[in-house]
Amino acid sequence: MDLFDRLSLALPRLRLLREEPLAAHTSFRIGGPAEVMAFPSSLAELQALLRLSAQEGIRVRLLGAGTNILAPDGGVRGLVIVTSGALTGLSMPDAAHIEAMSGVTMARLACFARDNGLTGLEFACGIPGTVGGAVYMNAGAYGVCMADVLESVRVYKPARQLDDGTRGSGNIIEFDVDELNLGYRKSRIADDGFIVLSATFNLAPGNAAMIKADMNDYRQRREDKQPLDMPSAGSTFKRPEGYFAGKLIMDAGLRGHAVGGAQVSEKHCGFIVNADHATAADVDELIRHIQATVKDQFNVDLEPEVHRVGEFL
Repeated sequence: MDLFDRLSLALPRLRLLREEPLAAHTSFRIGGPAEVMAFPSSLAELQALLRLSAQEGIRVRLLGAGTNILAPDGGVRGLVIVTSGALTGLSMPDAAHIEAMSGVTMARLACFARDNGLTGLEFACGIPGTVGGAVYMNAGAYGVCMADVLESVRVYKPARQLDDGTRGSGNIIEFDVDELNLGYRKSRIADDGFIVLSATFNLAPGNAAMIKADMNDYRQRREDKQPLDMPSAGSTFKRPEGYFAGKLIMDAGLRGHAVGGAQVSEKHCGFIVNADHATAADVDELIRHIQATVKDQFNVDLEPEVHRVGEFL
């Protein structure tokens, strides 16, 4: 009995797809098939799936909106769980706080705050992806990041193999923001392999007209400067200390440089775009070429912000 059949038998109501192309679920529009892709419809169903996977030793990968992912051309074996359909709740526990489940998009979160007269999340309106991914990497824009507005995060701690070879049960833990070791595009959540379930934001009352104007300004600046008309995974590289990745790449003469169907954006050199049916191998080779060229010309190491998933040859 293969993985699909085992999961279907154990969780008959769970929506599953066999050999589903990751390209259909990533903003790069790149990636081969996932052996099994699951779409839990509730937190309870997600927890049941995670517990079962832990008990059976099934390799699990989580996927939100797929906006910061480079998936391999050969696909991935094991289970890919798409959380954006299950964890989409938004609520206000009180007048100053918003609780968002991890599958909520950042744009929807920002609009929810705006509609309730709360300021602090305007920067998030143009960040692609979901709350879970944004917390995982401490996403930010325009000098503001998640650490500035987060109060606490609820995570699922996957079961670990015990000394006797068995596996314990996963459990849910809540962390205050100062326990998360949030830094530039990093967090304890990423380091420890936790799965974000929800996040609580501490915001302030604001002027609705000013909040709306700020969000419109951020959106316009993003549209003016970023290649939003082409598939990409957002900024390809982290910002090196004292520099801007896009300017280094431009100054290295790499604007428009292409490998296969992958290309350094003509509009913003900090982005690699899928210009013409690019493969993951094209993107991977282009990333390495950019790194080598910038290192050679400026002695600066560029670290990818895009997460590679699975095996790359």
